[in-house]
Amino acid sequence: SSVMGRLRIVALLICALFAVAAAPQRASAQDAETIQAAKDLMAVISPDTIRQMGQSMTNQIWPAIERDLRVKHPEISQATFMELRTELENIQVRYMTDVMADAPKIYAKYFTAAEFREMLAYHKTPTGQKALKLMPQVMTEVITTITPQIQNLQAQIIASFRDVLRKKGISL
Repeated sequence: SSVMGRLRIVALLICALFAVAAAPQRASAQDAETIQAAKDLMAVISPDTIRQMGQSMTNQIWPAIERDLRVKHPEISQATFMELRTELENIQVRYMTDVMADAPKIYAKYFTAAEFREMLAYHKTPTGQKALKLMPQVMTEVITTITPQIQNLQAQIIASFRDVLRKKGISL
């Protein structure tokens, strides 16, 4: 599959992972304590964690991007490739940082202040710290594992839609 196709799938997966952050907000009477507790929990997800997520995603998708670009544009220098890789990583980090900025309000719709304090207490334990440190790597591996499955699912859906529509005299 093409690099752009892979990028589209990765972008869709990232959007799916963070879809809750983009969901339309319902009117609710979120109290200040709950929102502050959500912010406290989100603060545990440090800029370093977000940076790690960006690096992990870049490490997974960059080889295919570089390979495709080298074939199509052999004149691109190694220095330019490094600049493009850095730009890809920076875009991902900025995107995830922006998405996470809205997360406390959304989380506050689903959890109480007391529940946030419990989650925060967990994240301060050695196991919670380990989870925070390893989660970017784990999520990257999950995305890498499911990407081919999503491509197969997409192909099945398109084939099925074509069959249904063909029976109705419609061609895709």
